[in-house]
Amino acid sequence: MADFFDREYTAREAYGRLYQYARKYRGRLLAGLLAGSITAGSWVPIFQVIQPILKQVQRADEQSHGISSAVQQGPAAGHASPHVTLNEGLKDLVKQGAADAPAAQREVVLPSWFGKAEAYANRLGITFRDAQGNMTGQLLLLTLFVVPLVMLLKMVAMYMNHYFLRWTGAKVVQDFRVAMFRHLQAQGLHFFGRTDVGQLMSRCTSDPQQVDHVISHTLADLCRAPFEILVSVGYVVYFAIKNNMLETLVLVLFGFPLILLPMAVLGSLVRRWSRKALHRISFISSKIHENLTCIRVVKAYHTEEYEIEKYRQVNQYYVKSVLRSLRIELLITPAVECVGIFLIFMFVIYCFFRKIAIHEIVPLLVPFLVAYRPMKQLGKVQAQIERGRAALARMYSLLDTDFSLPQASAPVRKTSFDDRVRFDHVDFRYGEGPELTIKDASFEIPRGSVVAVVGGTGSGKTTLANLLARFYDPVAGAVTMDGVDLRQMDVGDVRRLIGVVTQETVLFNDTIAANIAYGTPEATREQVIAAAKLANAHDFIVAQPEGYDRVAGEKGFALSGGERQRVAIARAILKNPPILILDEATSALDTVTERLVQDAINTLMANRTTFAIAHRLSTISNADLILVLDKGVIIERGTHEQLYSASGSYRKLCDMQMLA
Repeated sequence: MADFFDREYTAREAYGRLYQYARKYRGRLLAGLLAGSITAGSWVPIFQVIQPILKQVQRADEQSHGISSAVQQGPAAGHASPHVTLNEGLKDLVKQGAADAPAAQREVVLPSWFGKAEAYANRLGITFRDAQGNMTGQLLLLTLFVVPLVMLLKMVAMYMNHYFLRWTGAKVVQDFRVAMFRHLQAQGLHFFGRTDVGQLMSRCTSDPQQVDHVISHTLADLCRAPFEILVSVGYVVYFAIKNNMLETLVLVLFGFPLILLPMAVLGSLVRRWSRKALHRISFISSKIHENLTCIRVVKAYHTEEYEIEKYRQVNQYYVKSVLRSLRIELLITPAVECVGIFLIFMFVIYCFFRKIAIHEIVPLLVPFLVAYRPMKQLGKVQAQIERGRAALARMYSLLDTDFSLPQASAPVRKTSFDDRVRFDHVDFRYGEGPELTIKDASFEIPRGSVVAVVGGTGSGKTTLANLLARFYDPVAGAVTMDGVDLRQMDVGDVRRLIGVVTQETVLFNDTIAANIAYGTPEATREQVIAAAKLANAHDFIVAQPEGYDRVAGEKGFALSGGERQRVAIARAILKNPPILILDEATSALDTVTERLVQDAINTLMANRTTFAIAHRLSTISNADLILVLDKGVIIERGTHEQLYSASGSYRKLCDMQMLA
């Protein structure tokens, strides 16, 4: 099943857009294409010398038949001596036959370019033939120099063709990957809630590899094969027009397009099954990601064999699509060959009935035979192009899907928080369902105050924090900062004014120092240490030999839950924002550490605005305002003492935690 944002793209749309990515590398791209055309054009001189050689062979054959007849008839007139030897008689006969032959038959017909080259060489003082028409030493030396030089130039052209195209492919794919990653970073959180992580990973890794193959390998063949075919067909057209063989020309022009028919029909099937294969390989990425993320649960329940079987089934679905695509792809080349052989047979039959001479058939047939190999390559290229088109469609579908937060055309820039944050009759829902997650929420968070939110699971506590950080926009009402709607502010300004310690503490696979300084790259080591001390993290960090250079591991798994929590708090402290969001900030700490961290946070929160969420009500008992949420509705508000004395929902929560 495709993702919700998948769509189709025509070949023109897919590859036309790909060229837009390749435009800034067009110098190397055109150099590679030109080098490919040079290698293809090297066949032209070969085609031009075929007919003259065949004519000379035919004339030599006719002259040999004439000499044989003369020998059988006896010495020619004028040779009266009966003692003449056989060798002398043959010499006389050859001379006489050559003298009697028409001038057109005696002259060796060479391509026009050879005559022009000879004339130019004569002007430079280089002669090709002596008085008897034999090759000169100068021509021999020139040939020994020119032929290796031409072969060297051809090899250089082939090298440039492959290198420049592969270089371009690598650069374009790099740009694609960066563009997709940048696009993902711009999306709102609701996009990631609807999209499978494995699908996104596959589109950013496996799909660009397919495009890389098209540019780096397929394009090299694509620029040579059509040129070789066009050179061959072009020479046939030239030869047919020059020799007044218009019927042959019509046969070529109408027969050649038939080669494209199997490529078009089978290519569309390859594209369809390649897209299915690309989609199913993303399930493999998803399964690996899910398994490694939940590996502790897998180990705890001893379900390794169950996970292996699920992974095997996912791979089986992928292989099925690959093999189906492969079977269709392998039919393209035989189909193209069959069409080509059929056209050659038709051409030979046509020449037989039209009584076309051998020296005219071969110059027409050889270009077709030369075009046979690039025709086979073109069949393979077509399959790769369709695979690339399928990958491009998946990549474009992602790039053309925009779930980012809307930006104001002229955003209000703010570098400081001066007064208050206000929720004004805010409604919010996830997705497009009718059920509201937050209903008519209205409250204020004055500068320097602490506002806490409590409630049961799913009551909307974290959603309020997400709205404050503008991870989402409300569907009704507004969240304002100093009277300015967050939607009218620059998103970067909003995030710079807010520090967040999330409910699920996640660290990066980097050093502890780098994790603390994340988001504050200009921080010094002394500032990092100071923040760690305030978060009560310094002691456990320096207790290890690596100290602050210790790697936290994937998602911070090299640290305990309490250690991860304190590193995250140190990160928020180092950022030193005017607004703090503490989402279950101390829920993972033991009692002693929780007290130490809470003291540090209390010190940090002086003269700052704090929005705190906690199930442990001990962490927010000193808050200036406590909001009690139930199914997205604020049912109670006040201080700890006010709410507890009211004997409502808050008191029940306190009594359950024995805080009274």
